[in-house]
Amino acid sequence: MLDLSELRAAARTEGGVSRRLFLAYGAALSSLPLLGSRAVAGSRRASFESDPFTLGVASGDPTDTGVVLWTRLAPKPLDPDGGLAPEAVEVAWEVATDDGMREVVRKGTTVATPQLAHSVHVEVEGLEPDRWYFYRFRAGDAASPVGRTRTVPAADASPDRLRFAFASCSHFEAGYFTAYQHMAQDDLDLAFHLGDYIYEGPGRDGGVRRHSGLEIETLADYRIRHAQYKTDEHLRAAHARCPWVVTWDDHEFDNNYAAEISEKQGIDPVDFLERRANAYQAYYEAMPLRARSLPHGPHMKLYRTVGYGRLAAFQVLDTRQYRTDQPNDDRPAELDDAALSPKNTILGAKQADWLKASLLRSTGTWNVLAQQVMMGMVARSRRPGERELYSMDQWPGYAAERIKLAKFLADRRVPNPVVLTGDIHSNWVNDLRVDDRKPESPIVATEFVGTSITSGGNGVAEVEGLDALLAANPGVRFHNRQRGYVLCTLTPQSYTSDYRIVEDVKSPGAAIKTLKSFVVEAGKPGAQPA
Repeated sequence: MLDLSELRAAARTEGGVSRRLFLAYGAALSSLPLLGSRAVAGSRRASFESDPFTLGVASGDPTDTGVVLWTRLAPKPLDPDGGLAPEAVEVAWEVATDDGMREVVRKGTTVATPQLAHSVHVEVEGLEPDRWYFYRFRAGDAASPVGRTRTVPAADASPDRLRFAFASCSHFEAGYFTAYQHMAQDDLDLAFHLGDYIYEGPGRDGGVRRHSGLEIETLADYRIRHAQYKTDEHLRAAHARCPWVVTWDDHEFDNNYAAEISEKQGIDPVDFLERRANAYQAYYEAMPLRARSLPHGPHMKLYRTVGYGRLAAFQVLDTRQYRTDQPNDDRPAELDDAALSPKNTILGAKQADWLKASLLRSTGTWNVLAQQVMMGMVARSRRPGERELYSMDQWPGYAAERIKLAKFLADRRVPNPVVLTGDIHSNWVNDLRVDDRKPESPIVATEFVGTSITSGGNGVAEVEGLDALLAANPGVRFHNRQRGYVLCTLTPQSYTSDYRIVEDVKSPGAAIKTLKSFVVEAGKPGAQPA
């Protein structure tokens, strides 16, 4: 096998990254994070000069018998190595049925390795379905905060209710994470984060706080940026209250990238691939993900199914890693031949096939796609009579695949499909058709688009041109540009989305309110005001 330096030289000689070199370079890089997945003999019982649990605790990807528990040891969180020597550290963990940690039902030890930034991902099994648990970690003489988590109902159970929130786009500099503070108080069963958990840009003055360093590129850069976000007490509190299901969008790596393609001209493709490996590894280290998502160099599998008995099945998607380049130079454009080309894909063939098979297998009353970019084919024009333009970074840039997926939902009679979306820093409710340009055709699904936690700073309550936007797009039921998240309540009869708004993200402790609520009745596609 070629070593890394030979692969880099070969790629530059060929003038780019061929498929052979892309796979070879990925295979060479893949050994780096895998080192940390193996138990290391001789791990020591550590002593710390300060609290090693500064980044808190989290849980995620629950099943009916287990859950992932996460922490990362970092007594100095903004140091590249977290303030720890390059040695493996033994970490003990406990799961109990009470918050005082007296009724311990599972416990064990694991190893936090320097290869994975002393992060811990414990996959606990043997728990009872559909119940709450509490957990904590110990390293040396230090104990972590106590977190709360839960298992989901058994696959054949029929729960009466599920309460969850989904959020995206939390820019550290643009505002305080007050929305996370309120999420932590909402008594959620689950939380979904749909991407842009961090932002990769350099520190800039003028915000409510400042990123550390320049634009992030190295593994140390990405680790520090993730750690800086988790220094926020409200983000840590939201993680500690319930299990999270996470997926990324672009800013966890680089703005508007498409697979191995940068939005910037003149970027060395091998450097870009190496940067993607850094971003993906740091993301894994910072999130409550299972070992199946351990990155292999610049490759990391995030698409997966999370069930909630027979009430709901969530298909968690990745619309960044496998997509083809955005058509029309990623500029707003009409749905021309470039946007409608069947060669465009936002999912990639393997993920698209997995998604269809998962939807066919589902026994859920509600079949939910948790993903990143807007699926509604929303046309925008500045004045009546002007050309209708669509975002090429969203599903309209991949219109043929989007139409095919909606047709699959209709033809296969998938029960009660709902799409959850982030990315766009604004709230939307969109009724989806096979082709949204044909409003006379039947509604197939409803899309709930959530605004940002902070990105874009304080938004606006009154949207200029809203009446014209709604008139030009009959499928759009609601649009708003304030900040917050969406609180969802599912029952066998209905799916309700409450649009929760923080009016001022630049003032800590701002109040929250429910601006609008919409409901979809089971067996009756389309959203209605609640």
